[in-house]
Amino acid sequence: MSRPLLRPGTVVRYGNREWTVAGIEASSASGARIWLSGTEKKDEQDTLAVFELAELLGDASFEPVGGPPRLRVPQMGLLSTVSEDEQWRAFELERHVREVETGRPTLDGTASVRPEYDPVSTTLAQREQAKADELAAQGWSDVSRATVRRWRARYHADGVWGLVKKRRSSARLVRADPRVVEALRALLAVEASRSRSRGWKKRMRGEVQWWLDDHHREDGRRTVEVPPQSTFNRLLDTVEASLGLQGTVAQRRARAARPAPPFTPTLALRPGEIVMLDSSPLDVLVVLDDGVVGRLELTIAVDVAVRGLWGVLRPVGSKLTDVAVLLAQMMTPMVMRPGWSAALSMASSVVPHERLTGIDERLKDAAARPVIVPETVVVDQGKVFVSAATRAACESLGISLQPVPPANGPAKGHVERPFGSINSLFCQWLPGYTGSNVSERGSKVEQESLWTVAELRALWEEFLVYWHHRPHAGLRHPLMPKKALTPNQMWAALLPVAGYVPVPLSSDDFVELLPVRWQPITDAGIRFNYRTYDGSCLNGHRGQDSGVRAQKGLWEVHYNPYDPVRIWVRLPEGFREVAWIHTTSVALPFTHHVWEHICKVVERTGSREEHEAELALALDAFLRRAAGKEKLSGRERRVMAKSRASETVPVPAGEINVLDVLAPSFGLAGVYAAPDPDDETLPDEDDEDVIGDGSQAGHVSEGSLILSDQDLEEDQWLP
Repeated sequence: MSRPLLRPGTVVRYGNREWTVAGIEASSASGARIWLSGTEKKDEQDTLAVFELAELLGDASFEPVGGPPRLRVPQMGLLSTVSEDEQWRAFELERHVREVETGRPTLDGTASVRPEYDPVSTTLAQREQAKADELAAQGWSDVSRATVRRWRARYHADGVWGLVKKRRSSARLVRADPRVVEALRALLAVEASRSRSRGWKKRMRGEVQWWLDDHHREDGRRTVEVPPQSTFNRLLDTVEASLGLQGTVAQRRARAARPAPPFTPTLALRPGEIVMLDSSPLDVLVVLDDGVVGRLELTIAVDVAVRGLWGVLRPVGSKLTDVAVLLAQMMTPMVMRPGWSAALSMASSVVPHERLTGIDERLKDAAARPVIVPETVVVDQGKVFVSAATRAACESLGISLQPVPPANGPAKGHVERPFGSINSLFCQWLPGYTGSNVSERGSKVEQESLWTVAELRALWEEFLVYWHHRPHAGLRHPLMPKKALTPNQMWAALLPVAGYVPVPLSSDDFVELLPVRWQPITDAGIRFNYRTYDGSCLNGHRGQDSGVRAQKGLWEVHYNPYDPVRIWVRLPEGFREVAWIHTTSVALPFTHHVWEHICKVVERTGSREEHEAELALALDAFLRRAAGKEKLSGRERRVMAKSRASETVPVPAGEINVLDVLAPSFGLAGVYAAPDPDDETLPDEDDEDVIGDGSQAGHVSEGSLILSDQDLEEDQWLP
């Protein structure tokens, strides 16, 4: 027989111990059983154990001691990856290995045992040498007894697949000093996580030697030496490849930030269940104002369920109001713009427009873009997204805010990937496209016919509607798994399941979305950022405690960085709008960009009240010079360009009544004895119109202070 049978007295190995077969029970109620006896090394006592024969033979640790290796089924899946010649060579080597170990090249027992391979009369070493001599005589090159011994070891470990020639890509790591490999793995992981710029390999060799000296120095002596530079370079490449840290710094950072696999895909079954936010500079140059060339920053939101896209374009540097605008966009239908194709309207899409219009009249003239209410918002660790104002805004709307770990882009890959799609579908077609990095940028991009901010915003809004008509490879319906759906089609498919509930935002809802800070209400009003806000609604609360113990009795104040002339205070009766006391001293609207510039250039020379009055006068003078197209410095031009490129969060109601704003002389005796009757910013006593830009009635822009007669009649805040 080619393989020994289990009989009493046979020595076997099982569970890292050697046993002796004490007996075999051929038939029992549960099947054949085998009795094994062994000796405990602790107390040298004999033990007896009984096993099911099928269970014992199926265990990977069971094998006869001194017998042939266990039979293995050839790994045909792996063998199919190599050529037929290599397969036949592996099977031929298997025959030689079997003959060395059992005396017969096959398992059927038909072949006779040759004398030089007879296990009874020869040793294993003699049979290995005989096989090496035989193959060498047949023309095999580089075959020795050690070669035959390695074949046997590989066959025991991996079966026939172990006898196939393979590339020795990992041999360098095996031969290298494990302490050097350990140092390389530790240092490369640190460099990838902190996004350090890639340096030369000579620097890395020095750092590895320092690491080895710190961890393996004995009695002040160096015990481990780094390999020579050429050997170290090859070892460094191999370790980098094993860790997946090859490529650019951005690729290394992305791989290092990935969590440990296996990965669980993000699954959303209804619109708004998971919404991801992120911001990045737009790869397009635009004309901001007065010929100033710059870039805008794009803040987007992506709904995971329908792959809907919403975005806000602002000057570089996202503000807290960008989150407010995004949330408002998602919950508010987009109205069709003049000149847009009728195919972009919701009435022409697959969305059940008539049924939705019966629920929400705002959808009557809406563009085909989903309207959803976010449930969970996923953001990164950006200061804007994890701020207290963002958390407060989300809490007020019942939205759960979920920040991802630092430097972990893959955790919100659904919002990272659209930036590449925006570049390929939108940015690259525009003049002034800069490319995603410096190596892709043209040499004369600034000299192209760049678009203005208003033109780019108008085209961007149209692109957002087009996005929802474009098939997305990640949107699949269970009944149509082979067809890629558009975001509008997926929204229409989920509407019967998730339903649609209109959420109209009131003025208080918009205020809730604005940034918040906690301030005291003093006799002078509310002061912050060198501005004082006061109004009659604060009477009765001056010097009082708000009752909010977590904020030490301060009052909740919401403000708009793009419209600093007013704030909103949460009083016991609700939000109340409070105006800046110098509102009537400033002729034109401004943003925080302009105010911060004025605060830097105007030096304080008097009291706090006097300094604020000087700031208001300097602000008005600067705005008049900018509006009159007077010559400005380069810094002033950039400030005005950013200010005019910004948009404010539209608050539905609550325009400031300049007739009710406190006179600037409050607390400034001697500075303003009486208002100047020739000041064009003050209203005429005999006329209800507020004198402003005569070419336009009403608002010059959103949040403007210039009112028309119609505004005065409809303003609810007028007495």
